[in-house]
Amino acid sequence: MAQLNRIADAYQKILNEVSKAVIGKGEIKEALMIALLAEGHVLIEGWPGSAKTTLAKTFAVAIGGDFKRIQFTPDMMPADVTGFYLYSPNRQVPRFIPGPIFANVVLADELNRTTPRTQSAMLEAMQERQVTIERTTHTLPGPFMVIATQVHSGSEGTYPLAGVQVDRFLLRVASEYASKEDEKRVIGEIDRIDEPNIQVVTAPGEIAEIQKLAKATYVSPDIVEYIASIVHSVRTDADVLSGVSSRAGIALYKCARVLAALDGRDFVIPDDIKHLASPAIEHRITVKPEAEMDNITPKTILERVLAQVPVPKIKI
Repeated sequence: MAQLNRIADAYQKILNEVSKAVIGKGEIKEALMIALLAEGHVLIEGWPGSAKTTLAKTFAVAIGGDFKRIQFTPDMMPADVTGFYLYSPNRQVPRFIPGPIFANVVLADELNRTTPRTQSAMLEAMQERQVTIERTTHTLPGPFMVIATQVHSGSEGTYPLAGVQVDRFLLRVASEYASKEDEKRVIGEIDRIDEPNIQVVTAPGEIAEIQKLAKATYVSPDIVEYIASIVHSVRTDADVLSGVSSRAGIALYKCARVLAALDGRDFVIPDDIKHLASPAIEHRITVKPEAEMDNITPKTILERVLAQVPVPKIKI
């Protein structure tokens, strides 16, 4: 129980700091913490001005460690992300200049405003926690997390994220405009929000320890079967153009362990899977064009699957 309390306490401290700068957005704050402890990455999608960047930056500051922000633009090159070797006539050995990807938390701001070539520079880093430059592999610091934001696809000056890129994100969440009540709070408290006193409340070493604690959460064989059935049903749905990869099931499994721990439990229940199905799976689903014409979306497909797959009965 003490271990579970440690996880919950860390979450509450981080949540308190982020809430100094961002009002509302509880779903995104939860997703960021889950992805951090599950050793994954988060994609935040929304319109300009919906607090995507503020959320990511404040979260990164609160959890400590080295933080870097990359503002993606159409003219960026892969070396602007990963780094490069500097050759000089005065040096016999070239000097490696690390790029901003070398940090504990990397804010990839407006990732879909850069070209697919530069987007691909993120793939190895996100999957293997390393980058290879001129046939030399450089290990990234740990823990390592990418928080990427993107404006809605189709907006002016954007490039669609490739499926292989999207699949690297453990979770995707939407940042919508504030509700009227939250908007009133933002306006009334804008002086404080503009200059929030964000404190560092954890450190990389502590995060690594909590990540290990979260892995101890028990996942029964019935829950594993439930996850696999959901993934298989999505793949074989008649309206799905390309099936989701195994990363979808792995994401559900890892994130459910963390969610249970944040809730004070040392075991996963079906409701954890249902709660996480949308942010873990929806962004990986590609709908057939003819189905899109009938207003079928990844959301409707996933809802249909969740309604059809039998829910296991867990004995507590």
